[in-house]
Amino acid sequence: MGIPVLILGESGSGKSASLRNFEPNELVIYNVAGKPLPFRKGTEMNRADNADYNTILKNLGKKKFKTYVIDDSQYLLSFELFNRSAEIGYAKFTEMAKHFYDLIQFVIKEMPSDCIVYFLHHTEIIDGRIKAKTIGKMLDEKLTVEGLFSIVLMAQNNDGLHIFLTQSDGKSTVKTPIEMFDKPEIDNDLKLVDTTIREYYNLKGNDKK
Repeated sequence: MGIPVLILGESGSGKSASLRNFEPNELVIYNVAGKPLPFRKGTEMNRADNADYNTILKNLGKKKFKTYVIDDSQYLLSFELFNRSAEIGYAKFTEMAKHFYDLIQFVIKEMPSDCIVYFLHHTEIIDGRIKAKTIGKMLDEKLTVEGLFSIVLMAQNNDGLHIFLTQSDGKSTVKTPIEMFDKPEIDNDLKLVDTTIREYYNLKGNDKK
């Protein structure tokens, strides 16, 4: 049983930059939008640019690494919406929700127990609460994204200081297991997060298999 982890944050909040301390052979990045990574070592990373569901599922199925990143995962939803914009009716929204759900379920049910897959995902504000960005009310009714994750962190840029929130202030969907993190705010270092999760669950390191 693999571990999906949701990293929420607005554009520019430091989600992609949080990958900076990984070594290139430690992970695979599925770069959905095909954008350059915002750090010098980014060109050396193992990554699949313009990745879609088929690319991600095919490569996850090979199970060669212990750490994977989907950056930015909300574009899997929005790109499919644009590709299917000519379709009439609500059935397509249910299908799009299921595609995203199936990806998360693949991580949980098909990946080895020492594999972690990070979903780097944009946010939106609904009724005063910050949540994972989707593609409309219809999808929210069919799929509560955060409900499929036990670990949800929030990336923030506080006057140039990039951090991860590990606890909710009641206005977000952030959540983490009891005593996994001892501070409500930590450095936006996904390598540190990965190490912490592995120590908490007594998992193997994230070096290449």
